[in-house]
Amino acid sequence: MRWINFSLPGSGRRAYGRLDDDDRVHEIRGIPWAGHELASASYKLSEVKIEVPVVPPTFYAAGLNYVTHIREQETLTGRKIDVPPQADIGYRAVNALIAHEENVVIPEDATHIEYEGELVVVIGKKARNVSEAEALQCIFGYTIGNDVSERAWQRSDRTFWRAKNCDTFKPMGPWIETGFDPARAETRVLVNGQVKSHFNTGDMLFGIATFISRMTRYLTLYPGDIVWMGTDGHSPKLAHGDTVDVDISGLGTLRNTFVRAAGNPLAGNS
Repeated sequence: MRWINFSLPGSGRRAYGRLDDDDRVHEIRGIPWAGHELASASYKLSEVKIEVPVVPPTFYAAGLNYVTHIREQETLTGRKIDVPPQADIGYRAVNALIAHEENVVIPEDATHIEYEGELVVVIGKKARNVSEAEALQCIFGYTIGNDVSERAWQRSDRTFWRAKNCDTFKPMGPWIETGFDPARAETRVLVNGQVKSHFNTGDMLFGIATFISRMTRYLTLYPGDIVWMGTDGHSPKLAHGDTVDVDISGLGTLRNTFVRAAGNPLAGNS
């Protein structure tokens, strides 16, 4: 089942709805992973604006979770990168989230922007000290993320505060899918319609259950939390006007266009 967070143009009112195969959105009262009931209103998908599927209490992100991505980063940086011995998690900033078809704004002094197409896990139940066998039971569903990165800042800054967390650097959506099997999915990332990355979504160094189990030994996961699961492959350097599609089979496509901040002398240049 697909759940969409939407707003009605002109009114600003937001709600969740069930998205059916006929592209009809049936509004609900409440939120999908908690108490809710079906409302009477329904809309064509073309009549609503798709919003970020969830603004999480806490935003987690796995890094270096695909081996090919690690090896390609070694080639690009010219330094040895050890394969992580365990499932370690990081954090991202909620301010960076934007919705499907909203623009990623490249800061004026940014010089090297890349995409990272990722599977996103949406937590539906409170979880603490769960085993790997129990871990998947706390998941409500899945969506798609694009972990935009400024690589020059990532190399030079002491933390990822701006390299990963600038406003608009975390597109996510377009909806949450509950009936999804990551092991059977493929991820493709297209730039201006051309495939630039293609990998098996489930081919992770550490799987979702491993991450959730390890995380909940030390912290509590709450309904609405999200966990981004990392990426494989390598992104080309993105330029003003590029459109990036992150497509995960069985989930849909997240699309965003990259634009330089107004007044930047580099606007339009790669």
